Amino acid sequence: MGMAVAAAIALGPGTITSAQAAGYAIFTQGASPLGQGNAVTGHTDSPSTVFYNPALMNRLDGTQFEVGTTFIVSSHEFDSGTIPGESTTDHSTFFPSTVYATHKINDSWSVGLGIFNPFGLGTDWNDRWEGRYIATKSELTTYDINPAVSWRVIPSLTVAAGLDVILLDATLERQIPSVAFFLPPGADIGQKFKGDGTGVGFNVGLAYDVTDTVTVGASYRSETRVDINGHSSTSLGVTPLDSPGKSSVKLPQQVTAGISYRPMEPLVVEAGIRWEGWSAFKELNVNLESGAPVPPSERNWHDTLGMNVGAKYRVNDTVALMGGYIYGENAVPDSTFDPSIPDSDTHIFCTGAEFSLQRAKLALSYAYQHYVDRTKNNTIGAPFDPANGRYKSDAHLVAVSLGYRF
Repeated sequence: MGMAVAAAIALGPGTITSAQAAGYAIFTQGASPLGQGNAVTGHTDSPSTVFYNPALMNRLDGTQFEVGTTFIVSSHEFDSGTIPGESTTDHSTFFPSTVYATHKINDSWSVGLGIFNPFGLGTDWNDRWEGRYIATKSELTTYDINPAVSWRVIPSLTVAAGLDVILLDATLERQIPSVAFFLPPGADIGQKFKGDGTGVGFNVGLAYDVTDTVTVGASYRSETRVDINGHSSTSLGVTPLDSPGKSSVKLPQQVTAGISYRPMEPLVVEAGIRWEGWSAFKELNVNLESGAPVPPSERNWHDTLGMNVGAKYRVNDTVALMGGYIYGENAVPDSTFDPSIPDSDTHIFCTGAEFSLQRAKLALSYAYQHYVDRTKNNTIGAPFDPANGRYKSDAHLVAVSLGYRF
């Protein structure tokens, strides 16, 4: 009974499918950056730099505004290998969206505001699949309200700082075998947890012009603790699991760095790295008001490192073409890998185009994300079906952003 709750309220690994970052981070925060493989820590011409590196806001003239969304279709396939040709597939669709605004006060100071979804997405397996006692439907959404300010210290060096106010909402579902409640064999018992919480963190950034054509950029987002208040319920409605509950989750610290180079005026290229501190997520503790004991759920995630490269070439005053590649490590060790987040090392191939017309700008991009196949062979889910077998995943991402300069 305690294990059931622990699995259901595992808001960290138990809810998310990543999009271009390890664990459950979303690094897709603008169409133009996505088209360049998100290699935009050292250069920018978009208000989305509030997310990627706020120190670059000083490069944007006047007042600029941008809205956008990314259409993400992810697919996860499970094959236990016990029945030839039989497998289970999860198809999920999500729309992480963004709103950005920047304003250049003078040559030294700029301010900006970003609203985006830094962590989230989900999985949706059917209620009768082999791993239904681990997870069926899992959804998590976060909103980050991020005001920021940048200061040009000297002509070649700019620094920035911002505040992250994060709102989190989660709905998690799974099945519990009737025998767990000493009931006669029969239909499974549905279990759901709904919860929400708020956390506050910070971010900083810097940009340094090494030469007229080379810029080094870096940004940091702090670890943020979110305290979660929610309610656990079952289809029976009269068990110790039907109770308000509390938990917490730590959203990891993140570091990105990049070096951009403009060999000619129409072309800019950049290479970068991304580090995420997932080792902060060692276990999950849950407390129910009913007093039902819930043992800690061990996770033991590890830090991850990724890299990316990208380029943008301006064909003329109206059209620019973009391309990029991203590689990312997964954060989940074999010992705690489970189907609610079938995370693995990932390769993302990106392309896009940007169209400028007077003060308006439209960016469109596409990316294909391939996850390396991964095999589950642990006891998570035991003594019932642990859903051990091979997991295959991929995702298609289509992003659009519309900007305007006043």
